[in-house]
Amino acid sequence: MFDLVYNEVMKLLQSAKGSHDADHTLRVLNMARHIGKVEKADMRVVEYAALLHDIGREAETRSKGKLDHAEVGSRMAAEILTKYQFEASFIRHVAECIRTHRARSDKTPSSLEAKVVYDADTLDAMGAVGIARSFVFAGEIGARVHNSDVDIFKTESYTKEDTAYREYMVKLRHLKDKLYTEEGRRIGLERSRFMDVFFERLNKEVEGLL
Repeated sequence: MFDLVYNEVMKLLQSAKGSHDADHTLRVLNMARHIGKVEKADMRVVEYAALLHDIGREAETRSKGKLDHAEVGSRMAAEILTKYQFEASFIRHVAECIRTHRARSDKTPSSLEAKVVYDADTLDAMGAVGIARSFVFAGEIGARVHNSDVDIFKTESYTKEDTAYREYMVKLRHLKDKLYTEEGRRIGLERSRFMDVFFERLNKEVEGLL
């Protein structure tokens, strides 16, 4: 059954932009499997939730952030799992994991499985891969390469000032403090340190100091 859902998800993501494509979903799935095993979570819930977590992303992208892909995705996931006749309690649990996986949301993951999926998705926004995704996203929306010459906190998302550096200053550097699981926090701390070093060097290179 997992393969059937997997194939459906891959079809839904085939036109997704690089910052939130199928590769991202598979990285989150692998990380969720790792954290879930360490934390002794229900791996069946974790795996399906991680696989389905971003299927609402295209709707959010089209709306330029006005729609919440976690809300949209949770409803889409419930429809898919219902189609394949999964039990109602399982569907509710998976949908809850997807609904609360967003770091920018005010919804808090309550179950261990939701926390695992949240941490796995958040960790993919951190470290080397998080930096890479930030630059890919900046390219997708036509943002500058770097903008340390402006007041970052007066800039807006989905504009030319929505750079990887803005993403780091506004969001990424704070993510280590928002992780829930012990294993997630361990990995997140190391990834966060790497980002600090990278953007410090980037600023110096732009200023001609290195």
